[in-house]
Amino acid sequence: MTSESTSADSPVLAAARRAREASAALAPLPRRAKDAALLAVADALEARAGEVVAANAEDVERARAAGTAESVIDRLTLTGERIAAIASDVRDVAGLPDPVGEVVRGYTLPNGLDVRQVRVPLGVVGIIYEARPNVTVDAAALCLKSGNAVLLRGSASAYRSNTALVAVLRDAVAAAGLPADAVQLVPGESRESVQELMRARGLVDVLIPRGGASLIRTVVEGSTVPVIETGTGNCHVYVDAETDLAMAVGILLNSKAQRVSVCNAAETLLVHQDVADAFLPLALAALAEAGVTVHGDEAVLKASEGSAATVVPATDEDWGAEYLSYDIAAAVVPSLDAAVAHIRRWSSGHTEAIVTTSQGAARRFTQLVDAATVAVNASTRFTDGGEFGFGAEIGISTQKLHSRGPMGLPELTSTKYIVTGDGHVRGEATQTVGGAGPSR
Repeated sequence: MTSESTSADSPVLAAARRAREASAALAPLPRRAKDAALLAVADALEARAGEVVAANAEDVERARAAGTAESVIDRLTLTGERIAAIASDVRDVAGLPDPVGEVVRGYTLPNGLDVRQVRVPLGVVGIIYEARPNVTVDAAALCLKSGNAVLLRGSASAYRSNTALVAVLRDAVAAAGLPADAVQLVPGESRESVQELMRARGLVDVLIPRGGASLIRTVVEGSTVPVIETGTGNCHVYVDAETDLAMAVGILLNSKAQRVSVCNAAETLLVHQDVADAFLPLALAALAEAGVTVHGDEAVLKASEGSAATVVPATDEDWGAEYLSYDIAAAVVPSLDAAVAHIRRWSSGHTEAIVTTSQGAARRFTQLVDAATVAVNASTRFTDGGEFGFGAEIGISTQKLHSRGPMGLPELTSTKYIVTGDGHVRGEATQTVGGAGPSR
């Protein structure tokens, strides 16, 4: 039984039903109408920044009183400058091409039928995310641009901030002539409201969780609504036998230490044994200077003797860890194939990198490694919609169906076929004995 057959709606299902109606109104809108709404949103965010900052201050005060880590509080905090940057991002989304109506493929059959596969909105998109109120605006802007209604379920720690932001968004959208219910905050702060959203099959077309491994696993395993699994990142950097040592150190350092709390930061270093004696002293010194603790195998521990690096013995938990901190696991491997085997066992399927001067090694690595992004002589940190030239992203998918990798506007669409004829009818269908058979 789908949620559409429920006789008495809860507040969450009522919101989902309103979103469904709004999505029908959004789907046929031309680009100019959606862009006008986005520009109105950007202006409203700047004009009403004061009330958003005031609401955010309450969330920050509560978080500090609860002993929340300062790194989390920083992600939670909104300032006038940050809101101005968010508004600028919304204007950037307005400037992106509209994917809706794009012809993915089109052709005319020998019988004269015209067949076109075109992009259409997904419909109602639910976003479940943690204490990053900027996601509230980013997700709403991307969904509006792609013709989708959005149901936003942020964490309780950002509830006041999200409430204020959604009020601004809804007012601006309505003033631009679009249905206000195209953007809604999921009612409630309890886990029950999340569970109801996850079970709103038939009203919500897809859920996208953004956050840590526990949140993503909960949504993937407990939802009856289709889920696009955005990824945790146990990303690897493999340094091949044939390599440029200076380049390898630079890529390693950027992948690990440029920003540690993100899913595309490197969490494991693998080094070919033929280059380990030359590379590890350079790598350990660079990691030590960056303040990174290395969780190493026996070969790495031996190479660290007498160095300034902080190196501790690695365990199986380290090989599977997404640290999101100044920590990295490290091992020496006997071959490229051994590196690939290690990655296959422990990778989360996000981003894997090889540093090599060998075209053959690069080709074999990219063929054998199964991940959303495989980088050759480039930092893992480039796996990002903005860096890929998408303009923005809703998340990074580590699954294989519908989308994979950074998800921009096209990934927030599905497709439908439009078949145009001129009185075309089809001949008698071919059937097998008993009347059952292919629809041919």
